[in-house]
Amino acid sequence: MAVLVGCNSSVADGEANGAKVFAGACARCHGPNGRPDPGMVAKLGVKDLTSPKLQARLTDGEIRQQILKGSKNKQMPSFDGALTDAQVDAVIAHVRGLKAAKAE
Repeated sequence: MAVLVGCNSSVADGEANGAKVFAGACARCHGPNGRPDPGMVAKLGVKDLTSPKLQARLTDGEIRQQILKGSKNKQMPSFDGALTDAQVDAVIAHVRGLKAAKAE
């Protein structure tokens, strides 16, 4: 079973709101807006989810795999079994929306 580091109750309760799930399960490392702290990038190789190059390169299926299986270097945990399919879909949609937020 995966442990949701920094998990809030809405994530644990199965809420499928992408922003809330992201805030509870992803923001600790990726930052609240998808832009990680430079220290997280240097220490763990955390990716900037607002990067147009990253957004263009990754398919939704690849993002799903990353969420469910974690990263190959084991720095990102697997959320398989910790998030519902609806929550994963909501996070993917939220991550896709982060691309537009960078240009603002």
